[in-house]
Amino acid sequence: MQIFDTLAVFPLLAVSDALIWGPCLTSGVATGLFAYWLFSTLRTEDLQQDDQWRYDVTRINALRRSDLLFRIFQIVIQLFAKLNRSLFPSRLPEIQRQIHAAGLPWYWLPEEYLGRMQLIALFLFPVYVYISMSYIGAAGVATAILWSVMTVWFLRRRLAQTAQYRLLLIKRRMPYFLDLLTLLMEAGASFLNALKQAVQEFEGHAIAVEFGRVLTDMNMGKTRREAFDNLRIRLNDDEISSIVGSIIQSEELGTPLADVFRTQADVLRVKRTQRAETVAAEAGVKMLLPGVLIMAAAVLIILGPFMLNYVYLLE
Repeated sequence: MQIFDTLAVFPLLAVSDALIWGPCLTSGVATGLFAYWLFSTLRTEDLQQDDQWRYDVTRINALRRSDLLFRIFQIVIQLFAKLNRSLFPSRLPEIQRQIHAAGLPWYWLPEEYLGRMQLIALFLFPVYVYISMSYIGAAGVATAILWSVMTVWFLRRRLAQTAQYRLLLIKRRMPYFLDLLTLLMEAGASFLNALKQAVQEFEGHAIAVEFGRVLTDMNMGKTRREAFDNLRIRLNDDEISSIVGSIIQSEELGTPLADVFRTQADVLRVKRTQRAETVAAEAGVKMLLPGVLIMAAAVLIILGPFMLNYVYLLE
């Protein structure tokens, strides 16, 4: 009987070992495959050009070198990009403008950058599900979906704020940049040489990056009008568009650029003063409600003890 009992235990031990080691082995194989895929993805060389040069291949290679997330999950991001082209065609031009205004690499397509945001939200979705289901149960799945959508919205909002802040930096430095161009051209430098020297002087600032691209466009054979039109399209700001329009008009009419730059610098300073006055005037109105609340709180703090003593005396 003991022999039969011992023989009967062997299958149970085998099943228990399989239950213990099976998941461990599976997770180990999955981890190994993921590590191999990640290592091979990072080690993959750039895409090769065909017999004829193709811009799209160069663009993707530049993205793979600059963005690790795109390099690892290129297939997923491009799949999201195809869906975005079909689902959000009206939003893509605005995203493209914000990408340029924020100073992001120019080879990002708007649908691909939106797909990158959606991929980040997809990675966070399991975390949202775990947190939501820990507190509200099965209904947490709907909450996790809502949080994922809000994640994409927050990333879009952050892109817009980055673009707006960078435009503010450019407009703050623009009068000094135009003054330097004026001094250089009045000293005898040509427009290209003055622009090149001004870009070097403001190196590291957003305004140097944007006018450096204008200089690059002109060095590549584009006319001055085309180069500044590209600047106006990239930034899409009223004040900058006014400056670019003045430069193009001066070129058509033959007006000296130094005079145009000096006039535009003075106009920008006047606009900055007017903007500061507007903000100062709005500050009083915005502080009215907090001031009333603080005054009411101070009155309650002063009169509160007397009112409480009066209530206690009535009791």
